[in-house]
This record gives sequence, structure tokens and C-alpha cells, in this order.
Amino acid sequence: MKEKIEFELNGKKVNVELDKSQTLLWVLRTYFNLTGTKYGCGEGYCGACTVLINNEAVRSCATKMGEVAGKSVVTIEGLAKGDVLHPVQKAFVEHDALQCGYCTPGMIMNAVGLLNQNPNPSREDIIWGMEDNLCRCGAHNRIIDAIQTAAGEINGGK
Repeated sequence: MKEKIEFELNGKKVNVELDKSQTLLWVLRTYFNLTGTKYGCGEGYCGACTVLINNEAVRSCATKMGEVAGKSVVTIEGLAKGDVLHPVQKAFVEHDALQCGYCTPGMIMNAVGLLNQNPNPSREDIIWGMEDNLCRCGAHNRIIDAIQTAAGEINGGK
């Protein structure tokens, strides 16, 4: 049964009329043409589909639209402010923290969620916080370095 679901997407109020059991990933890619959020495993394990819901990193493939109503959703496309990259995006570029790039949007969104929860994480906190985001290319050390750099920038260079 279709229902009207209203939520904020990348800073703009939006609504869709659909079955509330549809996944957020499917809606982002199909209804809003936001293809930066990737389909990986489809079961919430790999992290390729990570977005922020109310500033918390969430797997969009495992999130039903009924859970999104009235909330704020940010995708990789909504993270930068105009031409100004988010500190995590900037650090990923500076540290070349990607290879094929498929996991990168999910990695970045999970890192932002991690820094929202813990703005000054230790290297170990970052390793554990990123543990469930998979990268088959093996860029993990550069990813960790990028997140440490971003945390420093967010904290004013501390």
C-alpha cells in the first residue's frame, strides 16, 4: 500500500508516495537519481550504501522508508557545501584514500558519522569505527590517515 513519506534530503524537504517497506537505497537511486550511494551486499554488511540519518551513519539498503519519515537524510551528494568539500572528503583526496572508488562514498559517510559521535578519535577508535566498511582494494591505512587528518581539521588543527 502506497503512503506519502516526507523527509529532508540533503537539506531540502521532499516527499515520495510509495510502499513504506521500500528501502532507502532503492528510493535514493530510483526516485532521486542519487547514485553516489552504492549497492554492495544488499544486507547491510559491507557499508557501500551508508548515508547519514539525523547525523548518524546508517545502511540505506537495510533501512525501510517508513523509518525515514520526518528525518534528515544526507547522502554523499549533499555532504559538500557548494564547491567546498567536507573535511572528510578533502582528507580522502589529500591522502589518496581510494583506489577503485566504489566503497568511497560509504567510507566517507561512515567516517562523518564516526566523527559526529567522537570528534577526537584515537587511531584505534577509527579502526574499530570503520571495521564494518569493506574495501577490497586495500586502501585501509590511507583511509585511517585521512580520517585522522579530517578529525584534526574539524577540531581546529588539534
